[in-house]
Amino acid sequence: MAFHFSLGSVLQVRGILEEQEERMLQKIQAEIVQAKEAIERIDAEIAGSEALRRNNVFKPFLGRNIHAAYGEMQELKQIKKDIEERITKLEQLKERQLKVYEAARRDREMLTDMKEVKRNAYESEQARSEQKRLDDNFIARRGRV
Repeated sequence: MAFHFSLGSVLQVRGILEEQEERMLQKIQAEIVQAKEAIERIDAEIAGSEALRRNNVFKPFLGRNIHAAYGEMQELKQIKKDIEERITKLEQLKERQLKVYEAARRDREMLTDMKEVKRNAYESEQARSEQKRLDDNFIARRGRV
């Protein structure tokens, strides 16, 4: 008779839930990485605009060009601020999701541990039963001789 864990289906469901929570956590972490990369790109654009402005400080410019450059700089800074706020929210979401994932993992591990204990008990019982059968056969053969 093969080992059968009565809570096998519950263990399977908890494993699926744990995987879903882990995927959600990975998705949040990927979004954080993308946002940080976007900030790096914006910082590079701001630095490039600043360098260009410093290099062209003594060259003649039209007022509208200066105004446009200033507007572009303000827009980049606002986008950066918005992304930083998004990162803050994502970090908070990540912390909450990490707690949910850890709870799902604990639930699954509890059942996995329970399954291992039951499997070990089953295997021990099977080994005892097999040894008893062998001992009984040996005694029966010895008694015939």
